Amino acid sequence: MNNFADKVAVITGAGSGFGREFARLGAKLGMRLVLADVQQDALEETFAEVSAAGARAVARRVDVAKGDEIDALARTTLDTFGSVHLVFNNAGVGGSGGLVWENTERDWQWLLGVNLWGVIHGVRAFTPLMLEAAKRDANYRGHIVNTASMAGLLNPPLMGPYNVSKHAVVSLTESLYQDLSLVTQQVACSVLCPYFVPTGIAKAHRNRPADLANEAPPTLSQGVARALSEKAVSSGKVSAEEVAGMVFDAIRDEQFYIFSHSHALSAVKTRAEDIVTPRNPTDPFAERPHVRERIVEALKG
Repeated sequence: MNNFADKVAVITGAGSGFGREFARLGAKLGMRLVLADVQQDALEETFAEVSAAGARAVARRVDVAKGDEIDALARTTLDTFGSVHLVFNNAGVGGSGGLVWENTERDWQWLLGVNLWGVIHGVRAFTPLMLEAAKRDANYRGHIVNTASMAGLLNPPLMGPYNVSKHAVVSLTESLYQDLSLVTQQVACSVLCPYFVPTGIAKAHRNRPADLANEAPPTLSQGVARALSEKAVSSGKVSAEEVAGMVFDAIRDEQFYIFSHSHALSAVKTRAEDIVTPRNPTDPFAERPHVRERIVEALKG
């Protein structure tokens, strides 16, 4: 896809982070935008900004964990603009870290509901619409971008549910790529695997549904994990705006894997070598033993 003008983009998680930057860039490129987020005030801010920039846009409060709300978003897209060309299954949450056995059932339900089921619902609802458009028009081009993480290719400690959700998104998107290749050359897909980028994901617990909240306070390990995550995310040197530019470049080039930090791929290579050797998983702190020591001490309280 080389020309974005007048194309229709659906963006979940549009209220902040990558989603807001996708919307900003889409507006600059003359796209028509369907914005979705669970946080109403943040969604309205993005909508007001892109509208002021001249973009035609609609905004809907959507909980991506609920399939019927994604189905309704798809209907809104067709009713408003008649078609869809880009789908950014981008909504995601962090949190619920700590020692993996200390995560509650509600922790798993919340994280998998947004990070995995949100992407599943987006793929299920929008891919058929794009394939139908391709059948009607030989010049139609569509693209789906699923936001995963480098945690979808690695398994850092104290991030179990998040790792699981993002590995699943990578697998889902690779499966989508292979399945699309059997039926069309007009619809492509990519998986975005960012490393630490300053976004609001470390504070995503602010939007956690009340019915999935834990009755007990966070465990010691969950507190340690949250502190580590907030520090790592806030110290990232690559901006969400820069990542959005990388994503649109990848769409133009039909590039499947999108990485924000190429240096992180060395750890992916090490993990692959662990698997094929085979050998036990490499210590992620092998070159920074002082970090491991600090975490171990923190877990002792």
